[in-house]
Amino acid sequence: MRETRMYSLSGGRRLARQRASSDPTPMNHSNKDGNLSAESGEGRPLIKENARQPNTYPTPSGKRVSQGLAGVRKAARDNKEMKFTALLHHLTVELLRESFYSLKRKAAPGVDGVTWQEYEDGLEDRLTDLHGRVHRGAYRAMPSRRVYIEKADGRQRSLAVPTVVS
Repeated sequence: MRETRMYSLSGGRRLARQRASSDPTPMNHSNKDGNLSAESGEGRPLIKENARQPNTYPTPSGKRVSQGLAGVRKAARDNKEMKFTALLHHLTVELLRESFYSLKRKAAPGVDGVTWQEYEDGLEDRLTDLHGRVHRGAYRAMPSRRVYIEKADGRQRSLAVPTVVS
């Protein structure tokens, strides 16, 4: 007699069977019992593991994003009320570099007066320093520069201009 149960593994569902002791179905033997495998007898290389899945997925722009952040995005999209508590390990120097190069190059400078082009000089040292400060808890964002834009009806709309680092 077989008992079938559903188990959740890595977000997917997998059907697993638990065999009762009275089940007459023979069990498969392990390849680790000392006998040579068919692969070695036929001259083929031994298979050690499943084929590796790509560790990145393409975004709509064609760029690739790590599975870690893709998993966070998917979880946030699927459950709008989910609270994330441990995301700091996703922040890397590479992610900071990608984020910097995705900024508008002609954007107005923030309160510190630093433009995109000025920040790019010595970028690697700046990113390494920023990464260290964030992970130590020493990073403090500068306030945004406030600019007011005239609306069609004469009122003003406030606009915040952040610094490049922010």
